[in-house]
Amino acid sequence: MDDAIPAIVARRAVLLVMDYQPAILANVPDLDGLLKRATEAISVARDRGMKVGYVRIAFSDADYETAVASNTRFAGQAATRRMSDGTPETAVHPAVAPEPGDIAVRKTRVGAFSTTDLDRQLRESGIDTLVLAGVSTSGVVLSTVRDAADHDYTLYVLEDACTDRDPDVHEVLMRKVFPRQATVISVADLPRLLGAR
Repeated sequence: MDDAIPAIVARRAVLLVMDYQPAILANVPDLDGLLKRATEAISVARDRGMKVGYVRIAFSDADYETAVASNTRFAGQAATRRMSDGTPETAVHPAVAPEPGDIAVRKTRVGAFSTTDLDRQLRESGIDTLVLAGVSTSGVVLSTVRDAADHDYTLYVLEDACTDRDPDVHEVLMRKVFPRQATVISVADLPRLLGAR
């Protein structure tokens, strides 16, 4: 982390843990390492008084019925009834599970904002800074970085608490794309970012 980056105010920030769900994590090569780093980030955030939020994808019967054929990705989900809300595959992984008082939203598209009330919940909590961890880098993380920047949030991306099935895409996004709108840091940088306890 750049020494010039000032510490953020923990009470005005949230760590968003996105799509850490069994169905999505099934193809992660170093799952144990990823979960360990995410667990560490959550622990640091909670210890420093930072809010933790969870974003997960899952579909209700009504969601399946409104799937639009032109959106081939979600029309396919509807056709197979995959990722049904309430099933174990759509729950947050137990290693990083939410606690009472955490922010939690269910989405039906890639990004964290477009089909949720996340922005309203964050604004009502006085949140202006997001620290992102998610699977996958080219999916939920990319969509959320773009949308959150358009919502004027200050953004940090935890490079090693994000992963993508294509490591080259992950690298390009972290090195060339995200730095235009976010500060890319590691989980090890989080305590310094949050300042003294």
